[in-house]
Amino acid sequence: MFAKLYAKWMFAWETALTTRDENRVERPLEWGFDFLAGFGGDEAARAVAAGEMTALEAMVGLNERIAREPHSFFDYVTPTDFRIEMRHPQLYPTNVRPETLELEREYKRQAEVGELRREPFLRFTSASASGYAENDVVNARWYEAEGGAAAGEKQVLRDTQDDKSKSKRKPKQAMIVMPQWNADAISHNVFGPLFNKFGVSVLRLSKPYHDARRPAELERSDYAVSANVGRTIAACRQAVVDIRSCVDWLEAQGYEQIGVLGTSLGSCYAFIAAAMDARLKVCAYNHASTWFGDVVWTGQSTRHIHASFEHAGLTRDDVRKMLVAVSPMAYMEQYAANPKRTLVVYAPYDLTFIHELSVDVLKNFDRHKVDYVAKVLPCGHYTTGETPFKYIDGWYLGSFVWSSFRRLAEGPSTAFGAKAAPNSAQDDRFVVDRK
Repeated sequence: MFAKLYAKWMFAWETALTTRDENRVERPLEWGFDFLAGFGGDEAARAVAAGEMTALEAMVGLNERIAREPHSFFDYVTPTDFRIEMRHPQLYPTNVRPETLELEREYKRQAEVGELRREPFLRFTSASASGYAENDVVNARWYEAEGGAAAGEKQVLRDTQDDKSKSKRKPKQAMIVMPQWNADAISHNVFGPLFNKFGVSVLRLSKPYHDARRPAELERSDYAVSANVGRTIAACRQAVVDIRSCVDWLEAQGYEQIGVLGTSLGSCYAFIAAAMDARLKVCAYNHASTWFGDVVWTGQSTRHIHASFEHAGLTRDDVRKMLVAVSPMAYMEQYAANPKRTLVVYAPYDLTFIHELSVDVLKNFDRHKVDYVAKVLPCGHYTTGETPFKYIDGWYLGSFVWSSFRRLAEGPSTAFGAKAAPNSAQDDRFVVDRK
């Protein structure tokens, strides 16, 4: 009885949070082959124009081609214009609620009168051009850990390979953090100071079309996920390439152990980046799903995109197939091929990444013998940002990053291990049916 009442309350709360913003815009279906012109999109468009196949068939074929040969799509040339710029933080709100607009005004006021300190941001030209000038300048707030070690901590690590009496310094470690879809510019900044306490530096990376990268004509980060299929796929490629470019920059600064944390849409981008790049050794996914198209079709926060597809006569199966190229499920084997530590945090009352899709991630991790830990929040997607759930979530993510980097620093013999049985002690799931 209590469980049913709790679920009813949670679903009502989640629905209230996902429907309070009224600036979601339903746009007509666009295939967007031009956004994939360098990867077969031009040939697909010509075939459609010649009547050789339908646009849906062409887009599905293009996705299948990308999924078969992912490195031809997600590989890139490292940017050459990395730079640190000292900039005033701004909010870049994605809603028009009065309290949000007031906070934006306060940020601007503080900057104008000198009350707001300039902070370091890594900036560079994206190796995956979108055609939108603002979006093609990558923006990442930089939180550098002091001395590469936690404040007050003088940890000495033993070199077990040579001489046990010989010590070595702690490796330089860093996390790349990608917030959720439509995040403003201060979302997830809390992880910077938090991870710095562990001696871990942080790049809080703005996703394509988000905050400082958002084109002027948008109120929300709609171009990242929209009814323009090609642009949505190209945005994912750009995000993956930007993450990997950040890894390049971190390595150039002497960082030896690097991880990535992604929330919601950010977790999709982070997963594919880790599947393509073995240098990402610590991976935390804050809400996860297997199929991008299924999230679009079933999620409350994408109901306007669902409406666009449905009005165009598409089905859930069509949408899954035409977004395979940006689905974590398509790259599960590549992900499992290299050792890494993985955390999945999910929520049984999630109405954006529905429960069955998150559980599907865990089933596939088991199938591919991925070394992972699962944690469950007794809430939903949007309610994760509410008290007390945000503190529980922060504990799960923070403790995982701390323990994983500690294991990495101790050496390869303790860094990774085979995944234990599905219901092992490290598996902290809550009300899960794996069948």
